[in-house]
Amino acid sequence: MTNSPVFLFPGQGSQFVGMGKSLYDAEPKARVLFEEADAVLGRYLSRMCFEGPEEVLKETENTQPALYLCSAAAVQILKDRGVGPAAVAGHSLGEYSALYASGVVDFATGLRLVIARGRAMAEAGRQVPGAMAAVLGLDLEQVDSVCLQVSTDVSKVVVANDNSPGQTVISGHPDAVERACKLALRDGAKRALPLPVSGAFHSPLVQSAQEVMRAEIGQVQLRTPACQLIQNVTARSEAVPESIAENLVAQITSRVRWVEIVRTMAAQGATVALEVGPGKVLAGLVKRIDKDIVVHPAGTAEEISQLAATIQ
Repeated sequence: MTNSPVFLFPGQGSQFVGMGKSLYDAEPKARVLFEEADAVLGRYLSRMCFEGPEEVLKETENTQPALYLCSAAAVQILKDRGVGPAAVAGHSLGEYSALYASGVVDFATGLRLVIARGRAMAEAGRQVPGAMAAVLGLDLEQVDSVCLQVSTDVSKVVVANDNSPGQTVISGHPDAVERACKLALRDGAKRALPLPVSGAFHSPLVQSAQEVMRAEIGQVQLRTPACQLIQNVTARSEAVPESIAENLVAQITSRVRWVEIVRTMAAQGATVALEVGPGKVLAGLVKRIDKDIVVHPAGTAEEISQLAATIQ
């Protein structure tokens, strides 16, 4: 891996009202992306990012394109300042921002895929109600065991996100998630917190969204990445467009292997990463996984200007 930083892209949950506004104000090329997104979506996604309301912004079909847009605008400004990635990875939805940053898709293609993904996942949540919860204080193997113990043929729960040592997100039928939380607490978990989500993402319950995305991804031409692209499903660098496509489809119902992704980057020599997009969620996770990787925020024009002076 070169001296260039790793670009990390946040997923759903990092959104906030006001995100992207400094990027829009500071850079004409970023402004073009916001205007293009409004045109593609047929409504003012940019205004939703800047002004909310929060209840509307946090709806899955809005959150996903909004986060992709803000991350892509940050990528544009970073590259204009001469800062490019040695490798990219995104957490769940953030993987689509990573596709854009690595040149696998252009902005409009990535946006259309994300719009389809958000709508398909929201609809899957309406068709098959599900729940998610964060389990704190148990290791991954313990949480896997809990899920296996409480699942039945008709009520299942699985690990959705391996976020950091001691922080695992589970997903499945509401009653199975509830049983898993109770058992996890009995097994020594510090906390088991229900999450405010609209479906059982990264679980078999959103199979219908996976089929939608299989069709959507099958209609686009993915390019070979210009840098290392480390994907959620394998936690490995993937360069073959056909494999990248297969992993994107599988990602809908598979776990996010974030701990493994960060360790893969560390093993390849990464020491500096940028959290490209809203929030600082990933910086906290990375710190708990590998303290030798320093993560800098790169979600606002001010943060990017500071970085550009020191990172090339």
